[in-house]
Amino acid sequence: MTDTEDGEEDLVDALAQVAFATMAVLSAAASERELSLTQFRAIAILRDRTLRMSELAQVLGLEKSTLSGLVVRAEKRGLLQRVPDGDDRRASRVTIAPAGEVLAQQVRASVGDALAPLIDGLDAASQDQLQTLLERMIGHAGLRPEARGMTA
Repeated sequence: MTDTEDGEEDLVDALAQVAFATMAVLSAAASERELSLTQFRAIAILRDRTLRMSELAQVLGLEKSTLSGLVVRAEKRGLLQRVPDGDDRRASRVTIAPAGEVLAQQVRASVGDALAPLIDGLDAASQDQLQTLLERMIGHAGLRPEARGMTA
């Protein structure tokens, strides 16, 4: 194995470790609020946008019927709401409800606190560089803007 291959393997391992640590924090934040990770993702995605049901299903990788159940449960808790689509009477859009906004703010704060140890050892310039690199990686991965916003 070459030094380059070793370096790439080390980078992949480091990325996986950060991903696992991040997922543990996100899963715990969702669980503490009696949310599934998918409900948590939906709230995070919708915190600054409204999407058609079909768009949200696609972003979350769900069948429309599965998404409908998820949205109904979130509506019952006052976290999400469906509104008519102004462009298509047959379609509806999903938006975050006021209680969902409050929850999203709480989760963002707790996730930020829990992830702080991962970045506290970096100076401001390194944090900026890391953010730039991560955003570039996400862009190269082809994630649609709607799929971003994993932390509410």
